[in-house]
Amino acid sequence: MAEYKTKVLIIGSGPAGYTAGIYAARAGMRPVLVSGTQKGGQLTITTDVENFPGFPEPINGSELMQRMHDQAVNVGVTIVEDQISEVYFAENPFVLISEGANSYCADSVIIATGASARWLGLPNEEKFRGYGVSGCATCDGFFYRNKDVVVVGGGFIGLEVAENLAIRPPKKRCICRGLPKTSL
Repeated sequence: MAEYKTKVLIIGSGPAGYTAGIYAARAGMRPVLVSGTQKGGQLTITTDVENFPGFPEPINGSELMQRMHDQAVNVGVTIVEDQISEVYFAENPFVLISEGANSYCADSVIIATGASARWLGLPNEEKFRGYGVSGCATCDGFFYRNKDVVVVGGGFIGLEVAENLAIRPPKKRCICRGLPKTSL
């Protein structure tokens, strides 16, 4: 059971968490980053990342997150492998307690917990991740352009994702001066 005191506590170790840590460390704030359940976030289960700035060639998701981790450590971010389970935001400084019974006291908290895919649990689902099965249609939809796809998801998000994948670029461009832009 440890006690951490910091100006900035960051919850989450995906791209947003590491980026926040890097900037806070460079500003001399000595941030503490709590990694959460999936160290490195959802990108660690992604094969080729082709839409991250600064990488003209694809980079493996785990390698990208390892580089971000290493950069954060190099600039002074303290990274703790733990998961926050209780928060007390009524008074400042804020107090957070982890599943590992650690106590975190912080002047500010950045919540960068990201997202995680909810899988169906089908027999070959894991085997085909990155080979036709994706947990992020927005990220990977580009690879399936002009192909038949199935979106599995309920409610608003499933509909939104299906709609985004169904949008096709217009065959002709329409320039409407003084009117709202529309697609033909």
